[in-house]
Amino acid sequence: MDTRSFVFYLLSASSVAVMATFFLYDGSNGAKSLSSTTKVWPELAFGWKVVVATGIGFIGSACGTVGGVGGGGIFVPMLTLIVGFDTKSAAALSKCMIMAASASSVWYNLRVRHPIREAPIIDYDLALLFQPVLLLGITVGVALSVVFPYWLITVLIIILFSGTSSRSFYKGILMWKEESLVKVTLQTIYRDMTWEFIIVIETPYRPLLPREEKSYMEILCLNLNWKMVLVLVLVWVSFLLLQIFKASPSIDSLSISRTHGRLLTSMQFPVALVVFGYESVKLYLGEKRRMSNGDTQTVCEATIHWTAGHIVFCALCGLLGGCVGGLLGSGGGFILGPLLLEIGVLPQVASATATFVMMFSSSLSVVEFYLLKRFPIPYALYLMTVSTLAGFWGQYLVRKLINFLGRVSIIVFILSCVIFVSALTMGNI
Repeated sequence: MDTRSFVFYLLSASSVAVMATFFLYDGSNGAKSLSSTTKVWPELAFGWKVVVATGIGFIGSACGTVGGVGGGGIFVPMLTLIVGFDTKSAAALSKCMIMAASASSVWYNLRVRHPIREAPIIDYDLALLFQPVLLLGITVGVALSVVFPYWLITVLIIILFSGTSSRSFYKGILMWKEESLVKVTLQTIYRDMTWEFIIVIETPYRPLLPREEKSYMEILCLNLNWKMVLVLVLVWVSFLLLQIFKASPSIDSLSISRTHGRLLTSMQFPVALVVFGYESVKLYLGEKRRMSNGDTQTVCEATIHWTAGHIVFCALCGLLGGCVGGLLGSGGGFILGPLLLEIGVLPQVASATATFVMMFSSSLSVVEFYLLKRFPIPYALYLMTVSTLAGFWGQYLVRKLINFLGRVSIIVFILSCVIFVSALTMGNI
């Protein structure tokens, strides 16, 4: 299944599901939705539920951050079916777990070198391209969660997760075969050629040869681009202030009408479009300059040509990922992770970049949920501690496993498995 077939599958299946609402859904029946659940907050007490939730949360956070998908599709069913939270509170706690796991994973990745060249392991250009549309999509997703019946949300997410899981698994198989071929070729050449010659045919998926050692501080300075980080933080703060003001309890006392509330929501669009437009123009002009000069070096980590069509496609995927995050309570990584692989980003860089972007998107929702008192603080602190440890140790153990086996495709298979399990569990809530 190529990219066009995959996109056609998502659009057609989603359209059928949405159209079914007009024939099967009766609003008078009071269908279950994320906005209509009654608050249920179990007490934090040691028992089998907490033990099981801790284990699932640790494994989900570890695998989710490694794959760059967060794990919200696992956390929400776990918190509702096992612990007993209502769906809305479970989505809020899921965001807390994703934020904590992403933050610890980002800290670990900042101390890891790029797999094949001297560059940051986080692609800041792609992060700046996707972050504004992802945040905008989360706002749209939260609004749709009020309108759509919950069964439709579940159907759409299962359709989406099934497609992205299958596509990621297929890419993982292709990558595994290529890695096997390269390993056999290198073993044959190594018996007859010198060590220096092997560098010429080095696979892009893993550094087969040791490089000059660098200290953690040198790697940290290389991975941090303070200018781009500052721009990302400013975008995050802009969205946060608009969300806080819109959700402030004092709005009623100020007699701000519903129209003014919509105006505050619409103000997020120009913020997102300006940042996305700036980065799009930068990539587009860089691509044209590269093509005119005959330069083979890509503009960023992605290997696609940054044409207008590809930029629009990335924008739509970013919005879709944000909508899923708003509907489900995830960080949007279920779309962003597979998308980065689809456009040719190395698995290590895709994982680090997707996790970096999820840290911003999930933290935005956590602040909003905290101000609205959507989750119990003790439970949130406990689950965030579990996720923080899982995010760090998950990255550490998988990196060790990759170096031992020499197969980066492990990241892709983990990503695919997390999405597939999320599709199964989402059908039970």
